[in-house]
Amino acid sequence: MTDVDAGADVAGSRESFDRRGTLGVEEEFFVVDGQGRPTSGIDDLVYGDDPPPALRDRLDHELFQFTIETQTPTVGSVDAAADAVREVRTALADHAAADGYRVAGAGLHPAARWRELDHARKKRYRKQLDRIQYPQHRNTTAGLHVHVGVDDADRATWVANELRWHVAPMLALSANSPFWNGFDTGLASARAVVFESLPNTGIPTRFDGFDDYRRLERRMVASGSIRDRGELWFDVRPHTGHGTVEVRAPDGQRDPTRVLAFVELVHALVTDLAERHADGESGTDPRREFLDENKWRAVRHGRDAAFLTPDGTDEVALDEYVARQEDRLGVERLRDLYAGESGTARQRRLCDEGGLDRLCEGLVLPSDRVTPEEPA
Repeated sequence: MTDVDAGADVAGSRESFDRRGTLGVEEEFFVVDGQGRPTSGIDDLVYGDDPPPALRDRLDHELFQFTIETQTPTVGSVDAAADAVREVRTALADHAAADGYRVAGAGLHPAARWRELDHARKKRYRKQLDRIQYPQHRNTTAGLHVHVGVDDADRATWVANELRWHVAPMLALSANSPFWNGFDTGLASARAVVFESLPNTGIPTRFDGFDDYRRLERRMVASGSIRDRGELWFDVRPHTGHGTVEVRAPDGQRDPTRVLAFVELVHALVTDLAERHADGESGTDPRREFLDENKWRAVRHGRDAAFLTPDGTDEVALDEYVARQEDRLGVERLRDLYAGESGTARQRRLCDEGGLDRLCEGLVLPSDRVTPEEPA
């Protein structure tokens, strides 16, 4: 939800889509105090002293004064993205520690009570709060966004259409937000539910090419429904400013190895689909009801979810999905991601072992400047 530059076109253009296979990663985090509890830190971290070089012009804040966003530079490979993600995270944790803060990673912070937290004062967010009201006032969410460059606007739109079915498995694999306002919601990803109460979110409709998507952008801006293209907060979209396909489905993460598994998967899926489009493949058009049902299953059950196939005639369990993508795309990190403890299970285990205090500590990113004992 970063600002559009002053004077920039509120809807993008075909010319933006001029690179293939590039990568960029945006991560949202929580600023916390010494006990891992939410605290207002953006004035110091974003507007205070100059950040480290890795964060310069790549650090912003979100709706609340305890939420912060990082962006990697645009890179040309998954390995380069891995280096960039780790460098940015280390710089952020150290930058926060130098100012007396810590940084936590999850889809929702379990101790964040939105009624007690201050919103950011940026004019953009104040306008959103006034326009959207209650759903935006309580939006304490943090997500992971992966951008992959596509060198043709219509191809990018087709790829985004095809990725809609993959939203649910990716959310299930990333689910990392069972707690909200201090209680266990019974969901694997409460973040998805909180965020999807906003307008222009969730899984979008199928678009008949780039011009169809751009007409939506421009009509929404012209009607006053959104301020700019950045307020179409769909789970997957062609980003008409960056010239990428952007996947926004995953929960925020503490562990960078989990982030890199999603980066590798999204890159492989976009690359594969772009090649299939170039070969003339016609694509699929799942019923919206099937896509919504699959996303609900991911929200509720996480790792235990099974998903309706695009035609609705069968189901695919998450482990089967992982095996198929591993075999088909050669993504090496996905199997390890699935084999490990899920973010949802880890949060519940930490809470069972030591209550909210241990859970909050267990979400904090490590820093070279502070080395507290970290829960496993």
